[in-house]
Amino acid sequence: MKNLDRRQLLKMMGATAVLPVIGAPAYASSKVTVGALRFTSHAASFVAFERGYFADAGLDVEFKFFQAAQPMAVAIASGDADYAVTAISGGLISLAEKGATKVIGGALSEEKGIDGQKILASDAAFQAGLTSPAQLAGKKYAVTQSGSSFHYMGSKIAAAEGVEVSFKPLQKVGAIIGAMKSGQVDAWSIVPHIAKPLAKSGAVHIIGDVANYIPKYQVTTVFTSAANAANERAKTEAFLQAFAKGADDFNAALVDKTAGDDAAEEMVKLIHKYVYADRPYEKARTSIINGAMRINAGAAMNAASIKDQLDWFKAEKLVKDSVTFDTLVDSSYVKSI
Repeated sequence: MKNLDRRQLLKMMGATAVLPVIGAPAYASSKVTVGALRFTSHAASFVAFERGYFADAGLDVEFKFFQAAQPMAVAIASGDADYAVTAISGGLISLAEKGATKVIGGALSEEKGIDGQKILASDAAFQAGLTSPAQLAGKKYAVTQSGSSFHYMGSKIAAAEGVEVSFKPLQKVGAIIGAMKSGQVDAWSIVPHIAKPLAKSGAVHIIGDVANYIPKYQVTTVFTSAANAANERAKTEAFLQAFAKGADDFNAALVDKTAGDDAAEEMVKLIHKYVYADRPYEKARTSIINGAMRINAGAAMNAASIKDQLDWFKAEKLVKDSVTFDTLVDSSYVKSI
């Protein structure tokens, strides 16, 4: 798969167990490129890097940053990135069907009692009466791409309310934010560290919670190339173990809040190196704290949620009916919850 170029990969996409204990590193500074978004939800990777967990596992990590999920899937399949964390998309599933990618673990998840992703209305739409998801009928719902996680969330919300919406692909999160502020689109759903500051500014209004429509939603997953999953087991296990250590630290500091105030402040400062780094710390701090959703312990994955997402993609004819859970997921690395 490393010899495939991006054009071939985009064509393939249709345009559209418990972790083992690892002792001494299996590699001497094995170079690894990790795909990420500059979101608090990607904090486990940042923590594992900053606190030396990747290095302890013999992995010399560098980050490659993206602005949407599907380009990250292309990068994994082409060999431009080795491991990544992002939402399941139609592109990721199509590449898995072609034997290019595999989901190997779970990351961000919706959990009852933990503040999660918000459903937003633009100020213009809110003032015109869009004050709850029940009033979404005929509205323009923003997504990055057709077949993205935003598309999945919006479709599930609309179906639960018995309404139809018009999905507007805008490619990047930044473009969606601009379109929401200008009233070019009416609604969107996004993680709280982005939703809450926008709502506080008055540019948008929070009108619901995604968790009320998609309980226990496995928002993001850890994935790699099919070749890595099949042939680089020791390295992949080392990556997942280090990632899981980062998640434990993050959850203790900002989700469960068992590590104490000093640890929480240290964690926010660490994440600020990657998230809202262009803002002064005091302005970024609250937004980072607001984004603290659960990252699955041990990189465990919610298999039922992943299956539901796959079923939706197939029902919407965004991926082939022949794609199975085992086509998409290598369940041998972590436990299912």
